This record gives sequence, C-alpha cells and structure tokens, in this order.
Amino acid sequence: MKKIGFIGLGIMGKPMALNLIKAGYALNILKKSHASGDLAKEGATTFTSSKELARNSDVVITMLPDSPEVKEVVFGADGVVDGIERGSIFVDMSTIAPSTAREIYAKLQEKGVEALDAPVSGGQVGAETGNLSIMCGGSQSAFDSVLPLFQVMGKSAVLIGDAGAGQMTKACNQMIVGMTIQAVSESFTLAKKAGVDLAKMREALLGGFAQSRILDLHGQRIIDRNFDPGFKIKLHRKDMNIALEAGKEFSVPLYGSALVASHMDAILALGNGEKDHSSIALLMEQLAGIK
Repeated sequence: MKKIGFIGLGIMGKPMALNLIKAGYALNILKKSHASGDLAKEGATTFTSSKELARNSDVVITMLPDSPEVKEVVFGADGVVDGIERGSIFVDMSTIAPSTAREIYAKLQEKGVEALDAPVSGGQVGAETGNLSIMCGGSQSAFDSVLPLFQVMGKSAVLIGDAGAGQMTKACNQMIVGMTIQAVSESFTLAKKAGVDLAKMREALLGGFAQSRILDLHGQRIIDRNFDPGFKIKLHRKDMNIALEAGKEFSVPLYGSALVASHMDAILALGNGEKDHSSIALLMEQLAGIK
C-alpha cells in the first residue's frame, strides 16, 4: 500500500482522510491539526512539518480553504516542495484558482514530481460517505496512479485535461450552482409573496423541465427554513471570485455570476456568512419585504 500524506483535516478533509485509513492506506498527517489526535487513534502517523510529511509519503494530498493556504503549504518554510521526492505525486483537492494550480504543476515538474488539481463537489456529506465528484487536471499517468485513492473518496473521478482543467471545471460548477440557487430563491420568493403554496409548487416543478437537484434539496431547505450549513455561503462566495477572476483572465463576461456574487456580498455584510448558500433566499425575501 502507498503511504499517503494528507494536509487539511477540516470539515471535508478529515472524513476523506478517515476513509483512506479505513481502506487500508498508511496515512501521514500533520501533528498541529485539530483533528490529528482523532486520526492518530485510527492509525495515522503524525509529522511536525509539511516537509517531513512529504518526504515520507508517496502521494501528498492537500484539502485547504484557498490558493494562499495551498501555496504556503507547498512553497512556504518547511513546505511540501522542500521534502517531496522525485517520482512522488502531489494532489490538491482544494478549490483554488486555475492559475495557481498551473503554477504549482510547473514548479513541481522541475523536481520530477507529477501534480494533479482535483477539486471536489458533494459537500460534507459526500466527504463522509465517500461519494464526492472529483474533477481532475494533469497527466493521464498521474491520474491512473491515484485513481484507487479517488475511488475510496468519491463516486466518480474524471480527468478533464491538462493542469488547471480540474479547477476550471470546479469554477464552472460553482457558477451553475450559484445561479441555480439564485433562480430557485427568486421564484420561491415571488410565489411566497403571491400566496402560493411552496411545497405544492416544488412538487409540481420537480415533475417538469425546471427539475434539478438544487430545486429538490435547496427548495426543501427554503420551505423548512433550514439554513444550517451544508456548504457555507462565505465559501461559495470565495469560489465565485475564482470564477470571476478566470472570466477576467480569458475575457469572458460573466454577468449572472457577478450578480450572484454581489448578493452573496450582501449576505456576508449582514453577518450571515456561516449560513448555507441556500440562504440567498433570505436576502430575496428581505428585499421583497417579506417578514
């Protein structure tokens, strides 16, 4: 079994790492992590620096909040790049800028290390159940080597293209999700103010062309008034910024994404950044004068 280094044991990373241990992989983690004690009890080996973790791992996986954190772990003092051995594979499963993914790939290539950008979709539940959707950018050989790991953590893994393609796909995913939540929120707000039964409307719409997983799940959230986070809106706002920056890079106007991002900004300004991204509905209701 390969030795796997895993950095980033947060709400997503911890269950992903635990699934690898349960599948029989030898897991290396950082001692400073809040979750390291729990995983050490399950058999993980702890290290004090990313450099030492990387030196003792065949594959290094990161699952971190954003581009700056990934770059710090990889290129910072005692970082991954200082310890990772030629022939190893680096897999970043965070959601970061495609340009950052390409930068990491190029610099690790200089060390004889393959790199994959492999962001995920599926949220905390998907991480816990091993049902994530994994979108990859990088070489076919690196993808084939780590596919067994992806099959433990996810229900599907697709090699999209070269370095950065996985992150670009994730940005597009977040655009579609964000704009669909916006559409559901607006339609539910209009119906609510008009006195329409939201539960019956949702049922009717799910039987037609408007059917979607977001209408199904987040429509029910809006009806139930359940805005506890499955995916925090402050994190989705970060992802929308990645998409908008990519739009600037390639001179593609993203009008709908910009509108959704501005509504997310308003929600953050109101102090609701910890709520689920379906809480866009709360802002629409407030703007519509619904109490």
